[in-house]
Amino acid sequence: MTILCDLVLPCRDEAAALPGVLADLPAGLRAVVVDNGSTDGTAEVARGLGATVVHEPTPGYGAAVHAGIEAASAEYVAVLDGDGSMDVREVLPLLEEVRAGRSSMACGRRRPSARGVWPWHARAGNAVVLAWLRHRTGLPVRDIAPMRVCRREDLLALGVRDRRFGYPVEMLVRAQRAGWVLTEHDITYRPRAEGTRSKVSGSVTGTVRAGRDFAKVLATEGLR
Repeated sequence: MTILCDLVLPCRDEAAALPGVLADLPAGLRAVVVDNGSTDGTAEVARGLGATVVHEPTPGYGAAVHAGIEAASAEYVAVLDGDGSMDVREVLPLLEEVRAGRSSMACGRRRPSARGVWPWHARAGNAVVLAWLRHRTGLPVRDIAPMRVCRREDLLALGVRDRRFGYPVEMLVRAQRAGWVLTEHDITYRPRAEGTRSKVSGSVTGTVRAGRDFAKVLATEGLR
């Protein structure tokens, strides 16, 4: 089978979610699960389900994503969380958008499937960061690219440096500066798999921590 795209899944304690996520993996996509310090057997579950497993000991969302991108080998890469909150099948329209040359990077824009799926504090923090980015850079995005597809080599060439939660913000800023065409597509945002907990939206503390990482990126990129 020809592999069109590597699907990078940054994971920390997502063993309960991976069976459902990987069961829906479309043909032509290969799962690259990045175990970022799990203690629940995430790596063993992923390997047992046929995924390529990468171990990244440095904690942080950006560290896990970068390790997965480096380990990937397909021309195209997709990235989304491995917690079951997004449908991996919805990667396909984004991949087609990039392969057809209509977009340099196609991004998902979350649409909650039910009330309470996206906690108020996480949604508010997301809105504040995006409003600031639109004001300072003109970035035409309404979400922080929770699902995204682009060419692997192009992404590595951006030189994104943040290794924590600021990674997607820095990536978007650098992509715009590089002249990329960014498009957004609605994706379903559903409850996380039972037995998992968000490191960001799962608590106000997690959202504040992510906000600090975003602010650090904005300062580094000269946007504050």
